[in-house]
Amino acid sequence: MAKWLSPLDAMFLYMETPDSMMHVGGLIEIEVTKGTAGEMSRQIRDELQEMSSAQPPWNRKLATPRFLKNPAHRWVEDTEFDAMYHLRRAALPTPGGERELGVLVSRLHSRPLDFRRPPWECYIIEGHESGNLIIYTKVHHSLVDGYTAVKMLMRSFSNTPDGPDEPFFFQIPPEPRRNKPVSDSSDESAPADQGSFVSAVAGHWMSARDIGKGLGRLARSRFRKHDPIITVLQAPRSILNGRIGRNRRFATQQYDFARLRAIADAANCTLNDVVLAVCGGGLRSYLQSIDALPAKSLVAFVPVNIRPKDDDGGGNMVGGMLASLGTDADNAEDRLRAVVSSTSAAKRQMENMTRAAIIAYTTYVGSPLMIQTGLAKMGLGRVIPPSFNVVISNVPGPTQPLYFRGNRLTSVYPVSFLMHGGPLNITCESYGETLNFGFVGCRDTLPRLQRLALACGESLDELEKAYVTP
Repeated sequence: MAKWLSPLDAMFLYMETPDSMMHVGGLIEIEVTKGTAGEMSRQIRDELQEMSSAQPPWNRKLATPRFLKNPAHRWVEDTEFDAMYHLRRAALPTPGGERELGVLVSRLHSRPLDFRRPPWECYIIEGHESGNLIIYTKVHHSLVDGYTAVKMLMRSFSNTPDGPDEPFFFQIPPEPRRNKPVSDSSDESAPADQGSFVSAVAGHWMSARDIGKGLGRLARSRFRKHDPIITVLQAPRSILNGRIGRNRRFATQQYDFARLRAIADAANCTLNDVVLAVCGGGLRSYLQSIDALPAKSLVAFVPVNIRPKDDDGGGNMVGGMLASLGTDADNAEDRLRAVVSSTSAAKRQMENMTRAAIIAYTTYVGSPLMIQTGLAKMGLGRVIPPSFNVVISNVPGPTQPLYFRGNRLTSVYPVSFLMHGGPLNITCESYGETLNFGFVGCRDTLPRLQRLALACGESLDELEKAYVTP
């Protein structure tokens, strides 16, 4: 059965270019204690040879794959689904360390997806020096957002090492939707069919008053020097807003939740505020090392998940806000205070809005993005100030340890997309008692991306010394 794409989902297809590919990914590491990584890889291969179908949305492909600018995109079922095409085996060269793994993931993430098939791929990687099995998955953002991808992928794992072997993620049927009252026109989690499109339009009209109040506050803030709210075209020009090439760099960091919580409790702020301050400190140090730090603070666009609790996902449903990263402050305390001030102001903007109003408000906040992207693509990124310098996302993951075929999952790293005018993306994903950071950068623009990852670790140390260490 055909399924219409929502305008937001279709936007990621319109933004697809050879240099700016709109797929997101995840890197999972599994500690193999039953057999070896090679044996497990071969077992997966044998299972795949018996598979000939997939469940939605993993069996959906575009009805018009050669016309990505189609104003009326539809998903249709791939009746010739080939599991062996989508799931592939790979191996690391010796010595099989983190460097070799980073290089392989960078190259795999630099390749476009084939829209003639369901737009996703999964790689089973062996040869890591630890003996662990690595799984790298990528999926186009038009098919699922990060929240949905994580939720669906994690259903392939068991909660106990002795639990039954779960089916692969693409074989698990979608969770049944909860019954909603017909009159609930604000439910943007409904399928993107014609009826839900009309409901969404109605929801936007009903939210006009909320949107007007928010935009009025933004307009007034431009004339108030000390207003903490960040508005459009307020970010500094920087190396983070130039044209990108097609090749990527990838780096990771993993931190214990307890460290970030201790700072948040001591500073009386949220964990997300601490994450932004960690990134701000890391970016300040990294950009100073390459003589590219702007005098004015960098601004981050922070996506916000606005789904109802326990929503089963599907499509894209995110709002967003602009936040200062405090990179103009030379100490950790001032940096965190700048972050908290701007995020608190942004949250007050949205706290009484409906979900439809938040999406419309986000559209306004990000409206200069297309201009920013277009100018950067033409090499004219300095014509107007950017609205933000970097996207920093926090994707909620599983809170309990998970197992695959009796082997424990040790880490989950997100791998996001880049676009012209934004050659850096930082996404973190929670898993158990850890927070896992994935740094994706343009290979041509940002040299030695691993230095940024290490600088963020040093930034976390500085915050601990300022707020936790006696």
